[in-house]
Amino acid sequence: MRFIEASKPHVDGPVGMNLRRMTSDSGEMSQITVTRTKNACRRRIKVRRLKYTCRTKKTSSSEEEDDVGDSVKVSLSVSSSEKEEVVLSYGSVSVIGRRREMEDAVRAELGIMNKKGGGGGGGGGGVGGKYDFFGVYDGHGGCHVARACSERLHGILVEEGENNGEELERLSEYWERVMEGCFAKMDEEVVGVGGGGVGRTVGSTVVVAVVGEEELVVANCGDCRAVLFSGGVVLALSRDHKPDRPDELKRIEAAGGKVINWNGHRVLGVLTTSRSIGDHYLRPYVISKPEVTVTKRSNNDEFLILGSDGLWDVISNEVACQIVKRCLEGRLRRKFLEVEVENESRAAEAAAVLTEVAMARGSKDNISVIVVELRKPRGFSSL
Repeated sequence: MRFIEASKPHVDGPVGMNLRRMTSDSGEMSQITVTRTKNACRRRIKVRRLKYTCRTKKTSSSEEEDDVGDSVKVSLSVSSSEKEEVVLSYGSVSVIGRRREMEDAVRAELGIMNKKGGGGGGGGGGVGGKYDFFGVYDGHGGCHVARACSERLHGILVEEGENNGEELERLSEYWERVMEGCFAKMDEEVVGVGGGGVGRTVGSTVVVAVVGEEELVVANCGDCRAVLFSGGVVLALSRDHKPDRPDELKRIEAAGGKVINWNGHRVLGVLTTSRSIGDHYLRPYVISKPEVTVTKRSNNDEFLILGSDGLWDVISNEVACQIVKRCLEGRLRRKFLEVEVENESRAAEAAAVLTEVAMARGSKDNISVIVVELRKPRGFSSL
């Protein structure tokens, strides 16, 4: 894939200021008058509206969490190994943005799978070692399905991983079966979410990443997105499921459905995504089957970005990677410091900066971002 060098994104300063120093006749007193521009005032008001949660996690012998509010979440993590002091770190941010309700959710679980190998091994490398899980869930019609996915999907994944794949010869076949089974079970569970069957009229798009020592697995259902930056190259590990995507349009029409261009292409004129968890009233046109990609890890892997469409609607893959790269190098920091975190990581800083840029560029949706800094243990050989 050709790497497109992105221009430096324009980010407005936190406060436009005109400083004027006035000195009294006696020379003993001085006064500074600060004038804020209208745009800066609007941005300050916008930030003050945001409630936030700060979470800090370290996968050593103990875990600490500090929760304050529900609308914004900032998460940090550092995973330690005997081979290298710091192996993997991540940061996540989830903000309500310009929406009245928060319908997004994010989840990160380190070391959820610790397989000894054997499954799906022939010809594609054995499934083994420790796996870390990251997921972004973009709800619509309500928050119920996104929250249910954030609470259950990683657990179902572990169950499916233990029950599948021993007879499969290829690694990709193993993960495809595991992910499809996982999403199907999650889709069945959400029908009864909320006690009133809200899963029939409420849904969520999903993108999850499972990071192992040998492979990086991404499963996408909807228009959330996963982007890998490796060796200076931007790699999209998922494709958005939009109703006007040629293969999706063909599938919908073959099932007897229609895609109507009404304020954007929509399934039956209603939904702007062609795949999701939930939304059973739009079956069989909207399906829950994910697309799965398996990418071999290499020493060139730098970081992974998972985000909801609130991010990707206003920021390209290339620009997002340039921003994260600058943050990880310590050359770019967020402008607003209202969200304070302890044991700050650069991955968390990158997620926060991406969110700020998306809001500055006019994103009208909830915005959820996870940035995973990929580092290989010492002694790891390239694949």
